[in-house]
Amino acid sequence: MEAMNDDLGALSARIDRTNELLERMLAEVAKTPSTHAIFVDAGYLYAAAGRLVAGTEDRRAFDLDAEGLIDALIDRARTVFADSRLLRVYWYDGARRRIHTAEQQSIAELPDVKVRLGNLNANNQQKGVDSLIRTDLESLARHRAISDAALLGGDEDLVSAVEAAQGYGARVHLWGVEAPEGRNQAEPLLWEVDSQRTLDLDFFKPYVSRRTTPAYDPAMTVRPTRENVRFVGAQIAAKWLAARGRETVGELLPGHPYLPGSVDQDLLVEAEDILQYSLRGQADLRRVLRDGFWEHLQTQF
Repeated sequence: MEAMNDDLGALSARIDRTNELLERMLAEVAKTPSTHAIFVDAGYLYAAAGRLVAGTEDRRAFDLDAEGLIDALIDRARTVFADSRLLRVYWYDGARRRIHTAEQQSIAELPDVKVRLGNLNANNQQKGVDSLIRTDLESLARHRAISDAALLGGDEDLVSAVEAAQGYGARVHLWGVEAPEGRNQAEPLLWEVDSQRTLDLDFFKPYVSRRTTPAYDPAMTVRPTRENVRFVGAQIAAKWLAARGRETVGELLPGHPYLPGSVDQDLLVEAEDILQYSLRGQADLRRVLRDGFWEHLQTQF
């Protein structure tokens, strides 16, 4: 009988010790702040915000102040997740051969922002972005790096990303852009998330503006010489090397004499801004521009 009482006493002491350890652990968990992250599908954002504010999904037709918009998203998340700290903003976009455009490079340099690039196909459609979102969401949830995820997107393919994160205990909150008519988010995605929130026209208005086409009048503007255009091409190449880095720009070399469509468009727009002359329809000058660009790069590598 005495031995049984001793055993019961020892068991009771172990239970008390276990309870004490659990209380300490729960107290530590209570002191640990929850963490959230913002996941932005830039393809969805540009298309939906462009249509809402500028009336078009064509990125070339409007400007988006990404830095200001990201700050606004962070502020909104700070309000929604009042007792949580921000891990970072993940910005998912497409680029030909996964080479950053100048705009994507500037976004990547912002504090607390991570740019992740999928590919762009010949029809300017993103490929691989949804899988990047799923990988990051699942990994962060699995490692308990986040408790809440604000997902700005609308593609049905994101359902698996939501389910993966939820499987590890994270809550996923879907944010959307107000649609002028109908919906711009897939219903299966709306069904799976933990909450939904729509950002309206007033939210996006300060950050989206329709681009005005430069009023070049060939009759009033002197056509630049081929030498001048060639020099501008070299000038832009030097600028990109300094701004984007040798490794990034050097990745263009295997494609010589062709530039990815988005890069060629950046080159054209920047050259027209310098020359104050439209090169649209000027096939000979555009070839000379590219020649100057390539010639400078080849002298640097």
